[in-house]
Order: sequence, then structure tokens, then C-alpha cells
Amino acid sequence: MGQKVRPTGFRTGIMVDWLSHWYATKQDFSELLVEDQKIRKYVKKRYKSSGISKIRIQRTREKVTVFIHSAKVGMIIGKKGAEVDKLTKDLEDLCHRHIEVKTIEVNTPELDPQLMAEDIAEQLEKRASFRRTMKKAIETSMEAGAKGIKVQLAGRLAGAEMARTEIAMQGSIPLSTLRARVEYGFTEAKTAQGHIGIKVWINNGDYLNPEEDSDAANAQASKVPKKPTRGRKG
Repeated sequence: MGQKVRPTGFRTGIMVDWLSHWYATKQDFSELLVEDQKIRKYVKKRYKSSGISKIRIQRTREKVTVFIHSAKVGMIIGKKGAEVDKLTKDLEDLCHRHIEVKTIEVNTPELDPQLMAEDIAEQLEKRASFRRTMKKAIETSMEAGAKGIKVQLAGRLAGAEMARTEIAMQGSIPLSTLRARVEYGFTEAKTAQGHIGIKVWINNGDYLNPEEDSDAANAQASKVPKKPTRGRKG
């Protein structure tokens, strides 16, 4: 991450690809950039309970392809694809272009920082204890196979008079290792006392050899102590 909050900014173009794939002239660039933002905002608002991790956009001269990475793909597709057809039509009305929507399922939401941040926000809005919520999120991610996780909450925690920041961390979150797959998620919990900002960083191993990481994790889990434990005599 370096000293940056968002690790993807440090890795984009080196290890991480852009979320928008298109080329535009100087005259059209700003218009298309705002259009991308409108599409993302609309989809996130419409399906805020369907666990959307990220939205990638690709443009060609003929059409715009929107890839929605979600933990609950069924909610976006709908019965016999009716919901996705409706979404496509609404996005076409919004942008006045030919649009194609594709959904990609997130298999392990426990390792996705955006989904973990949204899960914490949902619990805080239900008046859950922030310390217990942070601890539970960290344990869930580490059990799912994360190499490290860091959670930061900022705001009027537990309804306190003054806003403050609380940080909890487990495992390793390397700051300057570009090949480390550190991912980031941010959201806000809208509580009665005010908004609480939630930032989550998750280290999901190595970009260059993910298989090696998973093998090492499996080997570590299968290790058993060689010497049996001996009880005290007397």
C-alpha cells in the first residue's frame, strides 16, 4: 500500500487491471467517465442488498458491457432472466447506448473486503457492538484463508459524544510489497448518531503464485504434533 489508504492505486497497471476498459478522445473522455460513474451508482443503489463487490465496464464502438461481481447473482438475474433484462433496458435509457449486462459470482465473500465492510455496516445499523462485530469479521476472514486483515471504524462509535477511530488487525498486511494481493473495501454505516466509516484491507496472498499460497495453507492445516502430550505424574 505504501502510505496510501487504497492499495489498488499503488498496484494499478502493475498487478491490478483498471475497472474501466475503453479509450476516448480528449473531447469525449469526461462525458464517458461521468457515464461510468452513473452506471456504477445506479446499479449499487438498485441492488444494495445483493452483495456487489465491484462493477467493471468495457466499451467498444457498438456497445457497453457491464460486468457485475456479486455474491447473490440470483437477485440480479431474477426469474428466467427477467430482472437482468429490465436492468439492461433501464441502463440503456440512462446512457442512450446499447448495453449488455453480465454477472460474475463471488464464491468466497469472506475474502472480499467490500462485502466484509458492507456486512459490518449492516450489523452496526442493527445496533450491534462494534468491537464484537470487528472481531467476528476478522475471525471469519482468517478462517476462510486470508493471510491478513485490517479493519478500521471511524465515527461516533457506540453513540459516544466525540467521534474516534478504532483499528483491529490480524495476520500480515504488507505495505510496500507490490506482488502481495492486498485488496480494499469502504462503506458507511448510517446509524442514528451519525455515519460510521468502515475501511477493510484483506491480504489474499500472492498475485504471482496463488497456488503455492493455498498449498502452504493446506500443509500448515494438516500438520500434527509428532510427540504426544505427557501428563504429570503424582
